[in-house]
Amino acid sequence: MQTLLARSLKYTNNELSVLDQYLLPHQEHWHVCTSVKQMQSLILSLKVRGAPLIGLAATLLVAHLAEQGDSKECLAKAIDDLEATRPTAVNLMYCMAKMRIALVQEDYVSALVGMAEQLFNEDVALCEAMATLGADLVNPGDNILTHCNTGALATAGIGTALGAIYKAHQQQKHIHVWVDETRPLLQGGRLTAYELAQWEIPYTLICDNMAASLMRARQVNKIFVGADRIAANGDFANKVGTYNLAVLAKYHQIPFYVVAPETTLDRTCPHGEAIPIEQRDSQEVIGVSGSFGACQWAPSKAKVYNPAFDVTPANLVTGWVLNSGVYSQQDVLAGIFK
Repeated sequence: MQTLLARSLKYTNNELSVLDQYLLPHQEHWHVCTSVKQMQSLILSLKVRGAPLIGLAATLLVAHLAEQGDSKECLAKAIDDLEATRPTAVNLMYCMAKMRIALVQEDYVSALVGMAEQLFNEDVALCEAMATLGADLVNPGDNILTHCNTGALATAGIGTALGAIYKAHQQQKHIHVWVDETRPLLQGGRLTAYELAQWEIPYTLICDNMAASLMRARQVNKIFVGADRIAANGDFANKVGTYNLAVLAKYHQIPFYVVAPETTLDRTCPHGEAIPIEQRDSQEVIGVSGSFGACQWAPSKAKVYNPAFDVTPANLVTGWVLNSGVYSQQDVLAGIFK
């Protein structure tokens, strides 16, 4: 397989490495991944995260195992096991479906390697297209609110929602970004703030429950978020807390945009209620741990509700920014995603 380099994923010298996003921003540690069980663990522990990146990391591992001589049967099982790791993000399913097609080819090793390279390069191009279209929606001087992390750390390219923000900054639109810290695992505070600082984009970090006061004070001009799955009717799943922002944006009449590649669109999913929502470990809510240390504030036996995602109804969305265009509610009602 050729050399492939992204911000948090790389394949060089016959070795697959992933950046440990759980340790950011204080430590940059790369894991060399050689097995399905290891990749599953990295994904489940959010060391590898971001819907596009999860799919690509799994894809590169399957191609690597094929080059290492794994049998067709072992590779088929690897694809099935990896696909089952995260149930909500459809990009993983998209990538594994593509790898199944490659696996039935006569020269399946070359086909798997070629497909992995194609999917990686495709994501770079999708990010560029989304970023360009999203940046066109940004006016000079805008204050943009975003949630979770949707930048280069989560993709092979420059990102989805954060990629559009990055592109607007490159166009010298003098923007400012409000960054939700994104409880409970602080992907905004740890990762989005980290990327914005590297890109030298002005930003201010806020707790998730501060967004409403900012909107009431007219300090938010637009909201850009990503997606882990978009249903055929336009409903979408994203990091929990996104639905809160959409409701608040509707009340305060603030444009609310979803930025995602077409690989996140699930035409077989009729609506948001059909999207499976992953429940995560209670330990993520009763305390916090990471490269910054560990602290527990709730009783050890506290009952916890900890969905990884929530679903935002299509009627709260101003526009869907895909790599193929910007779509309105009228477009979606006309069935463009079906």
